Amino acid sequence: MSTPPTLHVAVRIARRRQPTQWEAWGFRLAEVVLDDGDFGDRPRTLRDDGDTAQFLFPGLPVSLHRDEAEGYYLNLTSGAPVWFVMWRIDEDDPSRAWPELVTLSYNEAGRWLDAQERVDNLPLPDDVCGWLQAYAEEHYKPEPKKRKRPASFLPPEKR
Repeated sequence: MSTPPTLHVAVRIARRRQPTQWEAWGFRLAEVVLDDGDFGDRPRTLRDDGDTAQFLFPGLPVSLHRDEAEGYYLNLTSGAPVWFVMWRIDEDDPSRAWPELVTLSYNEAGRWLDAQERVDNLPLPDDVCGWLQAYAEEHYKPEPKKRKRPASFLPPEKR
């Protein structure tokens, strides 16, 4: 069994103190960038002035799998291909959040959302779009549409 094509990314998350009167902390995905190892292997704080902060989470793998080829195709044909990032907030310390997983599959992101996970997205750079497009073209074969016969032409036992 061959190893799936994989690249690594770093995710930058921004935090803001009390963005609304109902929230103590607000988070947003700020950036997803390719990580060739220059960012190290541990999460780190880029800056924190007490009110706003930026955190970097390097080394997250993004692997392509044949059974997700339709999801890659849907992402690419959406008009604005994106990274999908599933992230979490620490229940014990709501001032902490981190990315859990990153995918390029529209279907996988949909399953995460169905499971009530936090999923946000950021635009996909052109070079990664090309890499994903080549993979999707090789592995995604849309099923041919079958003509459905009107029920009136079917025998009664098959209606």
